[in-house]
Amino acid sequence: MSPLARLFALPVRAYRLIFSPWVGFNCRYQPTCSVYALEALETHGALRGGWLAVRRIGRCHPWGGSGIDNVPDPDGAEPPTRRE
Repeated sequence: MSPLARLFALPVRAYRLIFSPWVGFNCRYQPTCSVYALEALETHGALRGGWLAVRRIGRCHPWGGSGIDNVPDPDGAEPPTRRE
């Protein structure tokens, strides 16, 4: 993981450590947004991974979708997803 991606991952790790236990585990998507963000940053780097994480968090609202939403492969091919 690049140094910039590690920097972007710090707030996500802080959220998982401090706030996640208080908020509860009622996530709409699998993997959870924080796991998705860390995986996106690791797989795609700071800029694209950060953009994917922001998009995912933007979709996580009461009127949004739910189900399995994996991080896309680095080569651009979207993994199969199942929406419920």
